[in-house]
Amino acid sequence: MTTSAGLRIPRILYGTAWKKEQTADLVEQAVITGFRGIDTAAQPKHYDEPRVGQALRRLQEQGIQREELFLQTKFTPLQGQDPAQVPYDRNAPVEDQVLQSFAASQDNLQTDHIDSYILHSPLAPHSLLMNVWRSMERIYKDGGASQLGISNCYTPDLLAALYDDAEIKPAVVQNRFYQQTGYDRSLRAWCAEKGIIYQGFWTLTANPHIMASNVVRQIAGRLGKTEAQVFFRYLSLSGIIPLTGTTSQEHMRQDIDIFDFALSDTDRHAIDLLLS
Repeated sequence: MTTSAGLRIPRILYGTAWKKEQTADLVEQAVITGFRGIDTAAQPKHYDEPRVGQALRRLQEQGIQREELFLQTKFTPLQGQDPAQVPYDRNAPVEDQVLQSFAASQDNLQTDHIDSYILHSPLAPHSLLMNVWRSMERIYKDGGASQLGISNCYTPDLLAALYDDAEIKPAVVQNRFYQQTGYDRSLRAWCAEKGIIYQGFWTLTANPHIMASNVVRQIAGRLGKTEAQVFFRYLSLSGIIPLTGTTSQEHMRQDIDIFDFALSDTDRHAIDLLLS
């Protein structure tokens, strides 16, 4: 897919949260399997960003260059950090924290350029949110990032206010894709109007009822695919970029193979009804 910032983004991303000491091996395996998009964050509480950098070095030694990969990382505000592992000066103004966090990510990932830089969660009040966004815009203007985005933003009005006041508009929104928010129907519709690409995480973990439904099981059986493959394919055809954090090499292969089969309009409509 091509974002509003003119950046090509893979239709499925490999998520690196909660991998700990396995991070480097799993990222390396995911890319060798066929993934070309990696999602991480400067949040030691849940991500091991330096080990993502280790994987990038190993891949380069195997002939897979940094330029072949879509790399996305995040600025995580203080409230989302482990107090013992904050990757920036907690006493600095938040605008400086953004710049310090980005510099830490560059060092961790051993790259001077990030394809997609994400605000991990909104801040309040709106003036504080915009102070953070201005620092992210500075990174963009300086050539450090090719696009900006926001994660964990489930309120259309908040996103609209950010969009209206931003000089560099958000190109992506990354949210948990689950029933409790109505699968972000209204927010996704608004994003589509503005050309903002929607990324979904926890797409399998939060939706076991979808995997277990007779609808998805019957489609999977007819096509000779897994229930997860059917759901990921459905999301991709709906304009949603799913994240997967699987640690299974077989599941990695299956995730990449979702682009090798089609769903009929009838199949898609039946799954639509499961999300209504």
